[in-house]
Amino acid sequence: MERKTAQEFDQELLDLYDYYVHGQIDRRAFLQRAAKYAVGSLTAVALLEMLSPQYALAAQVPKEDARVKTEYLKYSSPTGSGEMRGLLAKPSSATGKLPGVIVVHENRGLNPYIEDVARRVALAGFAAFAPDALYPLGGYPGTDDEGRAMQQKLDRGKITEDFIAGTQFLQSHPDCNGSIGVVGFCFGGYMANALASRLPEIVKAAVPYYGGQLPADEAARIKGALLLHFAELDTRVNAGWPAYEEALKKAGVSYEAHFYPGVNHGFHNDTTPRYDGKAAELSWSRTIAFFRQKLGS
Repeated sequence: MERKTAQEFDQELLDLYDYYVHGQIDRRAFLQRAAKYAVGSLTAVALLEMLSPQYALAAQVPKEDARVKTEYLKYSSPTGSGEMRGLLAKPSSATGKLPGVIVVHENRGLNPYIEDVARRVALAGFAAFAPDALYPLGGYPGTDDEGRAMQQKLDRGKITEDFIAGTQFLQSHPDCNGSIGVVGFCFGGYMANALASRLPEIVKAAVPYYGGQLPADEAARIKGALLLHFAELDTRVNAGWPAYEEALKKAGVSYEAHFYPGVNHGFHNDTTPRYDGKAAELSWSRTIAFFRQKLGS
């Protein structure tokens, strides 16, 4: 299926989809409210399918790419879910230890898009590790709707502990030189902020993409640098930015924030119509340059 663009949909419909994927309305409510945009032979169900990820499109660095070596590794999360698993990716040409980058998925588990992002990070010269919060329930189930429902069943505190343990696992991994960064998307953007706060001595650089913000007392614990990416049309997430920026300034945290004009939440995800190539490429080039500056390469 050819990917459509956000410009082909009414903004209100895109906002409805955002509410749906973030649990603010259920599927039935989305379909009822989206019905007014279903014209001719088009149905609300078809609109939902058009807006949903098409993972065949997420292969900037395919699994078979010989330039990247990947493997699934288990790790211990004693204060979280016990045993966890993630995808480790590194350049095939690597001969020594590399800076490490934790890649944090959205609110639906380690799907093909995030695995592809991990391979992109590896191709840029880092050891990337992408934990799957859904592993205690069997791992990413194959569809985002199922993955989202599964992640909602998990305890948020335990998920955070699982990502803390995953970050510590990467820092001590033989392929990593101990210099750690984090990049996350949506829920993962919040987690990038949280890991910078919970592991201030470990996380040197965090890159939240359209991620939820922290309370001022948690922001004050951050010692690493932040590079924050926001979508101009993402009013839901952006509402929390002014207070967060004030907290970062007060705490003396090094940060840089970018708002990408005319784009929606999820603009980096190249499997949905909300993807914006120009913003995605610019933000990614900034991200990799930021990691190289703060972590080395």
